[in-house]
Amino acid sequence: MQMFEDFPVGTRLPMGPYAVTRDEIVVFAQEYDPQPMHLDEGAAADSLLGGLSASGWHVCGMMMRMMCDAFIHSSSSQGSPGVDFVNWLAPVRPGDSLTGETEVLDARGSASRPHIGFLKLRTWLQNQAGERVIESEYSVMLHRREAA
Repeated sequence: MQMFEDFPVGTRLPMGPYAVTRDEIVVFAQEYDPQPMHLDEGAAADSLLGGLSASGWHVCGMMMRMMCDAFIHSSSSQGSPGVDFVNWLAPVRPGDSLTGETEVLDARGSASRPHIGFLKLRTWLQNQAGERVIESEYSVMLHRREAA
């Protein structure tokens, strides 16, 4: 189990690959973001995105899955107090293969909860062509070994 102290500033955590399918794009959109560019190829072709594309919120979910698989499930993560920003940079399409990286930008102990540390992270994903599709910065809370 990786603790707060196991993620010093500058740590880089590779993620992926994650294969995106048409079916998952449409199923997510039907349930959570039923806009035409996420549901129908014809309507999507006429949209600003120029073709069927995953909802940005779906891409956030894909990114979260990749983070869990890469490091969260093997850590003492206690969740996140919030997200500073999410930027959707390019459409995610059926057939894309996503990879990415999370970088530790800052690490500090909690003043009010000495058994918790906060990591400030930046995560980005890219498609198989090397084009970045999303980036985000946020904090996570982990148990500290020192206070355990």
